[in-house]
Amino acid sequence: MDIIQRALVTGGAGFIGSHLVDALIKNGNHVIVLDNLVEGFLENIQIHIDSGKCKFIKDDILNADFMLEKLPKVDIIYHFAADPDVRSSVPNPLNSFKQNVQGTLNVLEYARKYKIDKFIFASSGGTVYGDVDINLFPITEKIALNPISPYGSSKAAAEMYLTSYASSYHIKSASLRFANIFGERSLHGVGYDFFNHLNENPDVLNILGDGTQKKSYLHVSDAINAILLVADNLNNQKSWYDFFNLGSEDWYTVNEIADIYEKELNLSNVKHSYSGGSKGWVGDVAKMILSIEKIKKLGFLPKVSFREGVHRYCEWLRKNL
Repeated sequence: MDIIQRALVTGGAGFIGSHLVDALIKNGNHVIVLDNLVEGFLENIQIHIDSGKCKFIKDDILNADFMLEKLPKVDIIYHFAADPDVRSSVPNPLNSFKQNVQGTLNVLEYARKYKIDKFIFASSGGTVYGDVDINLFPITEKIALNPISPYGSSKAAAEMYLTSYASSYHIKSASLRFANIFGERSLHGVGYDFFNHLNENPDVLNILGDGTQKKSYLHVSDAINAILLVADNLNNQKSWYDFFNLGSEDWYTVNEIADIYEKELNLSNVKHSYSGGSKGWVGDVAKMILSIEKIKKLGFLPKVSFREGVHRYCEWLRKNL
């Protein structure tokens, strides 16, 4: 991998961002982390701050004055700061717009001002595609974007701004449309909820929807490998902007996930109660599996199985919660 002298990771104290910081520093980079610590935790990157290999700045991508006047120039931007809550974006759509659209625009303006010519964006898989006909599964990058939640709309809008900035200002850019990324340091998602609910009440597990929702999941370590692979390919990328699905080739129903977590916690005869309906909440994409053929052409292949990932995640949850 090419050595990058300095990288900016927005949201670098968060779940995926902090794992990315680990990998970038391991590969010899100096990293600047910009995080408002609303979703992130300083302890995720404290070891790197103490080593002097990571400079932490507590601020917000919505602070345009700071972004344009006080943030040092870097060689590449990894933009991972976001309002990550799909469910809450329905009653609070302006939160997603401010953080994910206006915030992204501020980061792009920073890149334009300082002529930073490499940009990686954390987009979303299922939410930008919306409800796709199951006959078209797995979903390829050729499927039109049709988000059904304000969160999905905010990520799609951010991608549109990124492609225009990439072309207008010659920024080699790529969006990664994530499936459901899970693993150590994650404090959101179905696995996190199931682990906590089962520890509180090992007899009954409340499940949103009817349990038949089915999606693909990818362990965070595989996600980081893919991010670095796409970043390393930017120089060879023929177009100014490109986009890649990122997930696994397996998918699981919510009921199957519940069974896996129950076995991991050595529980049996757990009763399931359901909120009902084919979706967990308004704006939820009930079924989603992404084609990863495009990113596989760069050399990507998931290495951690879902069950192994769940085991690693539960071990981390036991130690840290």
